Amino acid sequence: MYFLLEASGSLMSQLLASTLPFVVVLAVMYFMLIAPQKKREKKMQDMRNSIEIGDGVTTAGGIVGRVVSVKEDTIVIESASSKIRLKRWAVSEVEKLNMD
Repeated sequence: MYFLLEASGSLMSQLLASTLPFVVVLAVMYFMLIAPQKKREKKMQDMRNSIEIGDGVTTAGGIVGRVVSVKEDTIVIESASSKIRLKRWAVSEVEKLNMD
């Protein structure tokens, strides 16, 4: 009986020793890659949701303009006397302009 308990104990320690490195690697990957990416995505989403009329924006394609209209999921910007309607996700940078 004692032999069976000892064998199952060593089996458990071998199993733990072989899976522990994988668990550690997954934890490190989460804290080094996934968590910072989620934080960046949240920051970008908050930035895009805070767009107001009069803000300067730069799109992912490099178009620079001033916001003239804001709808639920689209914005209209004016760039070089032409108006362009864009999806909010296309905005990569927002510059809050002072209207004082």
